[in-house]
Amino acid sequence: MAVEGRRRRDPAQRIAEIVAATERVIAERGIEGLTHRAVAAEAGVPLGATTYHFATKDDLIAAALRRSVDRFGAYLDEWVARRPGLTPEQCAVLLADAVLPPADGPERDQQMVEFELYVAAMRRPALREIAEQHHRLSVRALAHYTDADTAEAAGVALMGVSLRALAAPEPPTRAEVERVLRRILVPNAALGAGGVEQGQEREQGRELALERRAEAEAGRAEAEVGRAEAEVGP
Repeated sequence: MAVEGRRRRDPAQRIAEIVAATERVIAERGIEGLTHRAVAAEAGVPLGATTYHFATKDDLIAAALRRSVDRFGAYLDEWVARRPGLTPEQCAVLLADAVLPPADGPERDQQMVEFELYVAAMRRPALREIAEQHHRLSVRALAHYTDADTAEAAGVALMGVSLRALAAPEPPTRAEVERVLRRILVPNAALGAGGVEQGQEREQGRELALERRAEAEAGRAEAEVGRAEAEVGP
């Protein structure tokens, strides 16, 4: 009994209990169903304890988002540490296995909470810096296996795949996800030198079009001047 009393008087432990309960409430009810009273009931603490440590609903959301981001970062660090030196092909295969949530269960609930918290930042500017760390952590992990630009593209793709897997009536299949990731991560010889040359040709074409447009505008300006001088006469 004395141990229980000490545990409940530990502020750090109390805060951790409240934040964990906040995530569970969001998993069950969504952001719109989050209240101090619901969190207190879920955590098994007095209502005053939640309002003492987190004065507003946004304070609860911010704490839950921070916990979610920290957990995601720890997961990625472990994922990378256990898989050093992956080839792009191996990375695409393993990421396809990892990114799709199960049909139900705690892992799916956790992903749903993460996205609800992430989306909450759209209307809460104070949360945006924390939310952006989620993407930065993904890119940092991917940068162990590819260049910075490709890591950025793959990070965006993984976010989209995860969201679609949770929200779409028919989630993408694992094969579809692997094809997308392969297209981003695996070098494609067909898009190599030829792709660079085509890009250079397009850029040269744009520059030529701009030059011709400038020449045409200059010609029209000269014609306007000529007409104005003719109207004025000698």
